[in-house]
Amino acid sequence: MAWRMNSSSIAVILALGFFLLANPALLARAQTPPSGPPVARVAIHQATIAFIGSAAIGGGTVTYRGRSYGFNVAGLGVGGVGASRLDAVGDVYGLRHLSDFEGAYLEIHSGWAVGQQGRGFIWLRNPNGVIMRLRAQRRGLALALGADGMIVRLGR
Repeated sequence: MAWRMNSSSIAVILALGFFLLANPALLARAQTPPSGPPVARVAIHQATIAFIGSAAIGGGTVTYRGRSYGFNVAGLGVGGVGASRLDAVGDVYGLRHLSDFEGAYLEIHSGWAVGQQGRGFIWLRNPNGVIMRLRAQRRGLALALGADGMIVRLGR
């Protein structure tokens, strides 16, 4: 299934981004360490373009209870400049049912890229209590520090 960004998805992402910027306490909460061990692994690949505002689109795989599931991601946010390709891997916490993985996520990120060199960190949290803590490898020319809203949909 191909990713389709419709007007309701854009509205949800924009509303989430503005809400987060107005509530710094939520940004801090997004980075609090998760309790308990990781329950899944995730790999995300996306392209990002930013100039104060940012847009990202891509996909990935979540490995949960011994099975791998594809998903699509798309997001809008604030903070950053440049264009980069991101490959991120990490742990998933708080996932009780695969369906809880889908939805809108708050994303806090930092990182840089110059040519083939780049690094970063990403923390994501959704209203279902699912938390992703990722280490990112960036390629391109970019500097990122900010908050985004991202929509995750299973079924790539």
